[in-house]
Amino acid sequence: IKDQDSEIFSAIQAELKRQQETLELIPSENIASKAILEAQGSVLTNKYSEGYPGARYYGGNQHVDKIETLAIERAKKLFNAQHANVQPLSGAVMNIATYFALLQPGDTILGMDLAHGGHLTHGHPVTHMYKVFNFVRYKTNIEDGSIDYEALKELALKHKPKLLLAGFSAYTKNLDWKKFKEIADEVGAYTMADVSHIGGLIAGKAIDNPLDHGFDVMTTTTHKTLRGPRGGLILCKQEHGKAIDKAVFPGLQGGPLEHVIAAKAICFKEALDESFKDYAKQVVLNAKAMERAFRDNDITLLHGGTENHMLLLDLRPLGIKGKLAEHQLDEAHLCSNKNMIPEDDAHPLDPNGIRVGTPAITTRGLGEDECYRVGELIAKVLHNIEDEAVVEEVKKEVLEICSKFPIYQ
Repeated sequence: IKDQDSEIFSAIQAELKRQQETLELIPSENIASKAILEAQGSVLTNKYSEGYPGARYYGGNQHVDKIETLAIERAKKLFNAQHANVQPLSGAVMNIATYFALLQPGDTILGMDLAHGGHLTHGHPVTHMYKVFNFVRYKTNIEDGSIDYEALKELALKHKPKLLLAGFSAYTKNLDWKKFKEIADEVGAYTMADVSHIGGLIAGKAIDNPLDHGFDVMTTTTHKTLRGPRGGLILCKQEHGKAIDKAVFPGLQGGPLEHVIAAKAICFKEALDESFKDYAKQVVLNAKAMERAFRDNDITLLHGGTENHMLLLDLRPLGIKGKLAEHQLDEAHLCSNKNMIPEDDAHPLDPNGIRVGTPAITTRGLGEDECYRVGELIAKVLHNIEDEAVVEEVKKEVLEICSKFPIYQ
């Protein structure tokens, strides 16, 4: 790259430096292994592989078939699933494919409200899926962030959804899969769990697996807590396998990215190793340590704290907004993301919250003591948001931490 395109090379090197010298706290980001990076830069990039192993529309796929089959079998073993589709290019594609596999246009989907922690694909009006399906959205309790399962049951009985969707994008409590399944069974709905954020924690046995409770489908991205390449994964009961596969290809996608599928296969193998259980457990412990630091430093937490890998901070008591907080933390080499909070009355691009998480810094090797200190540093910046001297002081300490826990050396 350096010889052929110096501009791109320089930008990549600058991004590597940024990652090495920044504590990545965005809950949806992680640090993939060198093996995963190598697979994505491999000769598999050159191959067209429309179709599925043993049933391709192009020749020369004998080696690609082996790779995709390994990815499928490893994913099934990792998540105790009957069927797996490893081809979705993204989280949005995997969710949309699932809708079309199980439903007809106009059918009702009951999912979490975006303003209360849900995802765009769970039925936000700005998405195209909102025009296709009838989305009804449940909310959380403002006081403690819990889901009122009796209220959820009432919504289900009233609207008779064809699909009950459990899952989130910015929610810090664990979901009661058993209660979701009971409600769905009562109204005759399919059950779908979008575990994109907690997929790695489920794989590492740190959080309960919805498939073990009889869910029809579970979807997850592979690049968050699962620590793999950017992409999606659909796991389901065998009875839905053909419909899921057809919805992905040819329903939504053409040729799959086999270089990414190879990286997914490596990711699944890494997650099947016993050491990944230690990692998943540590992610949660580190988040709890950060929670303690926030409480000790007068930072208001949404949802009563955390039960997974992320924390959602309410900035209103500090009198600041998410855009400024994100920028100042970024200046201190603490990378977070502004995020809406329940019933947020601010603009989505400058909301009243900040979202932070521990997957990437746990990959770097930080433990509970270090994560408590990171929480203190975040609080220090937020409490002194206009003080550039404080930001610079925090930056120096962050750089010291980064040097003790290097990446890609």
